[in-house]
Amino acid sequence: MKTRILIIEDDPHISKFLELELQHEGYEVQHVSSGQTALEEISEQLPDLVILDIMIPELDGYQVLKMIREDYSSELPVIMLTAKREVKDKVKGLKTGADDYLTKPFHIEELIARIEAQLRRIKGPEKLVYREVVLNRSSREVRVSDEVIKLSKTEFDLLDLLMENKGIVVSRSKILDRVWGTEDWSNENVVEVYINYLRKKLKDAGKYINTVRGVGYVFK
Repeated sequence: MKTRILIIEDDPHISKFLELELQHEGYEVQHVSSGQTALEEISEQLPDLVILDIMIPELDGYQVLKMIREDYSSELPVIMLTAKREVKDKVKGLKTGADDYLTKPFHIEELIARIEAQLRRIKGPEKLVYREVVLNRSSREVRVSDEVIKLSKTEFDLLDLLMENKGIVVSRSKILDRVWGTEDWSNENVVEVYINYLRKKLKDAGKYINTVRGVGYVFK
C-alpha cells in the first residue's frame, strides 16, 4: 500500500514539481489548488500526510489547517510549505496545528526528509499479532504457528489491512482503494478472489477472516 500525500498548492509549477519528485520516491500523490477543494477531498479519503501552502484561494492555509484539526484528525501529519517566512507566520502555523513548517524556496531533499520524519512518528507497529498469526511489516513476512507463509505482495497488503483493523469491518470499497488504489466497483470480484487465496494459504488461521455479507470483511 503506497503512502498517500495530499498537496494543497495553487502554484502549478511547484505542485507539478512536488508531484513528480514524490512519485519518484514511491508516494501516491494527489494535488488540489484551493482550500475548499482540499477539505472536500479530505472528507472523502483521509490522506497519510498533507503538504499545505498558506496563500491559497477560497480558504487560506490557516483556515484549512484549523478545520482539519477540528473536523477530521488531530493526528494527520501536516507540513506547511509557504513563502511566508516571518517568525510570526511560523508561530501561527505551528500553534494552529502544523507538525512542521518549511519556507520557500526549499530543497526537495529537505522536504523529503521532513516527510519521512513525520511518517515515522505516526507509523504503526512493526509487527501485527493475532493469536498464532504474526505479520512483520519490515521483513514483509507472515508466520502462522511459527511456519512461514509465502504471500504475494497483494496478499500481504490485504492481510496487513485486515489485521491493522482487527475486529473492525473493512468495506470492499476501502479494500479496493487501499490495496489496489481504485474504488472501481467493477473490480469488486477481485477482492473475493484474493480473500479466498488468503484463507487457503493461512490454513486453519484462515477462519479469522470473516465475511460480513453486503459490507466487507473483518479479521477476528
